[in-house]
Amino acid sequence: MDIEAAKKLCRSFPGSTEDIKWGADLVFSVGGKMFAVTGNAVPAEGISFKVDDHRFLELTDRPGFVPSPYLARAKWVRVSADAPLGEIEAAELLKRSWELVFGKLTKKLQGEILAAADA
Repeated sequence: MDIEAAKKLCRSFPGSTEDIKWGADLVFSVGGKMFAVTGNAVPAEGISFKVDDHRFLELTDRPGFVPSPYLARAKWVRVSADAPLGEIEAAELLKRSWELVFGKLTKKLQGEILAAADA
């Protein structure tokens, strides 16, 4: 998995923001809620993101995937940079993470984010 490509993709989602938290983690958020976390170092060792509840066990059974430290209870996984994960599937998983978090925002905030993206 190309972590730099994953970062670029995360930056492209509507309303996506990024900042450094906990000293060294690059956090991608939408509406103030995290949807992906990776190391700020280059090259990053992996990336963590939210997945659908029903996919959590399936994904964590795959090589290179583990329950994300501190976030596994919220159905987050961590994918190592050397995991056998194609770019298309990686993009789909990251987009789904954004969708899951975006879907939990208020309708008002969702509308504001989408309106700003269309402007």
